[in-house]
Amino acid sequence: MSIQSTDQNGSRVNSERDVLESAVVRFAGDSGDGIQVTGGRFAENTALSGYDLATFPDFPAEIRAPTGSTYGVSAYQVNFGGRAIMTSGDVPDTLVAFNPAALKVELGKLKKGGLVVVDVGTFNTRNLRKAGYDSNPLEDGTLDGYYKILVDISKMTLEALKPFGLSQKDVLRSKNMWALGLIFWLYARRRGPTVDWLKEKFAENPAVADANIAALNAGHAFGETAELPRDIHGYAIEPAKIEPGLYRAITGSEATAYGLAVGAHLAGLKLVLGSYPITPASPVLHILSRMREYNIVTLQAEDEIAAICVAIGASYAGALGVTSSSGPGIALKSEAIGLAISAELPVVIINTQRAGPSTGMPTKTEQSDLYQAVFGRNGDSPLAVLAARSPTDCFETAIEATRIAVKYMTPVILLSDGYITNAAQPWRIPEVSGLQPFPVRKRTDPEGFQPYLRDPQSLSRPWAVPGTPGLAHRIGGLEKDYDSGHISYDPDNHQRMTDVRVNKINGIANDIPRQSVEQGNDRGPLAVVGWGSTYGPISRAVSNVRAQNVDVAHIHLRYLWPLPSNLEDLLSGYEKVLVPEMNTGQLSTILRSMYQFPIEGLNKVSGQPFKISEIEAAILARVPKPTERSVA
Repeated sequence: MSIQSTDQNGSRVNSERDVLESAVVRFAGDSGDGIQVTGGRFAENTALSGYDLATFPDFPAEIRAPTGSTYGVSAYQVNFGGRAIMTSGDVPDTLVAFNPAALKVELGKLKKGGLVVVDVGTFNTRNLRKAGYDSNPLEDGTLDGYYKILVDISKMTLEALKPFGLSQKDVLRSKNMWALGLIFWLYARRRGPTVDWLKEKFAENPAVADANIAALNAGHAFGETAELPRDIHGYAIEPAKIEPGLYRAITGSEATAYGLAVGAHLAGLKLVLGSYPITPASPVLHILSRMREYNIVTLQAEDEIAAICVAIGASYAGALGVTSSSGPGIALKSEAIGLAISAELPVVIINTQRAGPSTGMPTKTEQSDLYQAVFGRNGDSPLAVLAARSPTDCFETAIEATRIAVKYMTPVILLSDGYITNAAQPWRIPEVSGLQPFPVRKRTDPEGFQPYLRDPQSLSRPWAVPGTPGLAHRIGGLEKDYDSGHISYDPDNHQRMTDVRVNKINGIANDIPRQSVEQGNDRGPLAVVGWGSTYGPISRAVSNVRAQNVDVAHIHLRYLWPLPSNLEDLLSGYEKVLVPEMNTGQLSTILRSMYQFPIEGLNKVSGQPFKISEIEAAILARVPKPTERSVA
């Protein structure tokens, strides 16, 4: 099919290209090869070109693993197309491998008949041995069944950058741009946005910018002029039909930070973040630290305990206290979270989950902190727990976590994970002026004031800022008298205070939306129930099997504690309930403990997201296609 594409200046060029609905591209190499930068620029360029997309940065925990080692392979996957993209893709259509280790680790993920682009200049005896190859995979039939572009990217980059007079080491830092230029040609992408980005990034060193631009153009020119295998002539994808508006690509970390900032604005509060660096939660601290002009204060504390105590102190002083961490850091914060529950102060706690236990696999994703979020404190210590489903959903979920925290004077845990926080999606930038504010009313009247005097509807106590005339009071971790707020060891009073704290959190269920069905009917043979980042693969799997006339529904939970008030009635309308989770069955266990009907788990703890095919297979094992059902 003859289609039209554009060059970097936007002029039309004709080329014979295969037209695709969507495509998955995966870049892989050493951490020092600039893989995350390469993938990120391809994703940003794709978003600016009007495609829907989802990304999956997949990198090792080591800051710089030994060069050429398989455990040091860094990868970045982009799924993009003209249809709604729900996941980063089950299998890549194109793999770019910068060295033997990358080919060793990633080739098995490439679909059969897919395209592999290899930097053959790195396939020397030393690198092959480090990757665990006994023979050269470029020559021994390993790549049979795949389309191949075998090119010495390193040599090509050196040739392209000869005029710049740079050292060989400096030149080879640009080989990722050469490869990116080739992939831009392969998928008819414009180079202009990346050229602009390079000029801005290296504004203080124009020679480096020019060298990278030259490498980018050289890779693109190679695609245009090289005599590639007959069946490789580039691909074209029609842009997605996207609602008009101003869009940008956004990661989960960025959306969380912006949601917290907007939530504090809607509440009329200063935001104070106390945080301590930890993978993969650190970007929230980095982003908010650059937003001081929006009434935001950030502090990188000396440890996790100090970080949450900063947030608690800020909330006591009348600001919105926020802290961010991952599972190990949340464990260290648990006693202080109990203090915030006892003192009844609004604190938003971001838990960007990673594979555990202990330090586990810091850069790999998991959903194994649900027990920790709901139950992981001493005593009866209830709080609200929400979970974001996607990078863009982090924005709305952070706002909602803020609303609940300040209305109910309670800590709220917002669960994200390593996949959501690093992945990117196109995001339609909202008009903040169109969002519903929820201004906080702090206590100023001293008449009849008691620190634990309850609002009859929300059961929240008044927020009295220290220094307000006539409102001197004492709160803290020791149990307080229900009426006076003084320290109390009375057994009946402790029962009463424990009950009211539980009832306050349970009452949030009446202030959140009733649970709805994402796809399918509100009763039937099977409901697939998910939470967090399983949304994408579940949604696509359910839509795929529903297209085959399989009666299955998808229900996705944002509110994990308390659960929506109608959830029990909704789930009771299905013969079976299946819960896919990246843990050993934590939501399944919670649902079984509360509801009296069968609930099955589909569990995965590999550090990788679910594939669509895995969930499709689980659905069809429980509800076969109509033609496969037995006839009575």
